[in-house]
Amino acid sequence: MDDPTAVLDAGRLEFARGDWQAAHRDLSRARNLGALSTADLDLLSRATWWVGAARESLDLSEEVFDRYQQEGDPTGAAMKALNIGLLWFIRGDIVIASGWVNRARRILAELPEGVEHGYLRYLEAVVEMDFFGVGPARETAATLREMGRRYHAPQLTSLGLVLSGLADAHTGDPAGGFAQLDEAMLPVLAGQMPPEWAGDVYCTVIHICHNLGDLSRMRAWTAATEQWCEQFRGEVVYSGICRIHRLQLLCTEGDWTTAEAGIVRSGAELAGVNNWVAGEAYYQLGEIRRLRGDTTGARESFDRAHELGAEIQPGAALLDLTQGRVREAGAALRATMAGRDRLACARLLGPAVEIAIAEGRVDEADRLCRDLETIAAEYATEGFRAWAVHARAAVLVARKRHEEALPVLRRAAAGYRTLRARYETARIYELCATAHTGLGDDAAAESDLATAVAIYAELGALPDVARLGTVPLPGGLTAREAEVLRQIAAGASNRDAAAALFISVKTVDRHLANIFTKIDVSSRTAAAAWAHEHRLTRLG
Repeated sequence: MDDPTAVLDAGRLEFARGDWQAAHRDLSRARNLGALSTADLDLLSRATWWVGAARESLDLSEEVFDRYQQEGDPTGAAMKALNIGLLWFIRGDIVIASGWVNRARRILAELPEGVEHGYLRYLEAVVEMDFFGVGPARETAATLREMGRRYHAPQLTSLGLVLSGLADAHTGDPAGGFAQLDEAMLPVLAGQMPPEWAGDVYCTVIHICHNLGDLSRMRAWTAATEQWCEQFRGEVVYSGICRIHRLQLLCTEGDWTTAEAGIVRSGAELAGVNNWVAGEAYYQLGEIRRLRGDTTGARESFDRAHELGAEIQPGAALLDLTQGRVREAGAALRATMAGRDRLACARLLGPAVEIAIAEGRVDEADRLCRDLETIAAEYATEGFRAWAVHARAAVLVARKRHEEALPVLRRAAAGYRTLRARYETARIYELCATAHTGLGDDAAAESDLATAVAIYAELGALPDVARLGTVPLPGGLTAREAEVLRQIAAGASNRDAAAALFISVKTVDRHLANIFTKIDVSSRTAAAAWAHEHRLTRLG
């Protein structure tokens, strides 16, 4: 028979070292063998959440809260109420989270100020930001930093830096904001913050990176969070969140097949645990399906994202656009942008420009483009800049200012290469084809159009392939071979070309061998001359 004391000791030790699955197993066994103390039941409630059983964890947590109150431990009860509020906030239910925050506030009002009051102020500010924006966060941030110094509590200093970093990043100083968020992670990395709160800080940082279109920083923080998760065993919540963020990046890079399968699995796992991220996952799934022509699947995914509390624009409007519902698409985006702050509108403005052009409202598209350019200049992130330049190029092409559009298109292509954004790169090639057609350069237009079609086909963007048809590249080159040749013609080494195109040097070597055979040359110089002759040097 199991020795209850040995099982309980094992569960405590496993919890201390972050082996959540084992801790959950043994603490549950210990509970079945006899009543757990309130402190041990608290450990079980937390381990249960870490393994992804959110509903069971919340039920156990409420039992722990009731016990602390019955035992006359108001500090323990208040801290448990705050943890429950955090979990409900992570689940995406702001109303219930706010209720638990209020419960903690009522208890702490009767106690001398301590570290627990700092956690309360942080969670109050986080909940308020959802309703009132970042204004109240600055004052709270200063208070938390002062409390951190006074109580020698680095976790409060960290939470204060999170709030002030978010405020700065949202209000036009992303560099300053990210500097504070970077500093906020130092106590987290040193293990000075409870892991539930530390994980929320990580997710907050990644979320703001995504919102600001700072994909390089998002990649770095996703990798850092994955590394942080490695210290735990049996952890479901944050490793699942990291997986979603990694899949979002994979979508940008063009591996839609891998991303779709992963999102279907991970989105279902996180629903009910972290509805914010699960909603983002289903939105991304809707985008993949929209671009692949699965309109029914896309609509179902957007509906599921909406159920989980996620914003489904601009994807839902762009889906209307692909179905010929141009007026409805425009109305939906205009309604979504109404009353939103400038940062919240940034992701919507590029698609709004596209839809306005489709509606024949070029002047409105130009106004929306100028709004996006202003935001991009203020925030200066790589994503915002690329979106703004793309929007400006689209407006110039719509106004038939083709010669003026071409250098702007080259800048957009460079921006999307930095972001590793394959689909958007194809859209730039398509606009280049339109511009070259307008200038009477049919050979260049055919080359650009063929490259766009090849990228669309590679991604599986079947509606775009069907819409544009297929046009062969000069010399029978594939789109990838043409991209390699452009790099070489621009003077890039094989290693430079590999880095620019996100492929291996061996793959570049193989493509070059095929190119030399197809165009019947034997040297890089001759290949570059051939590329210039056949107008294959643009955007390289």
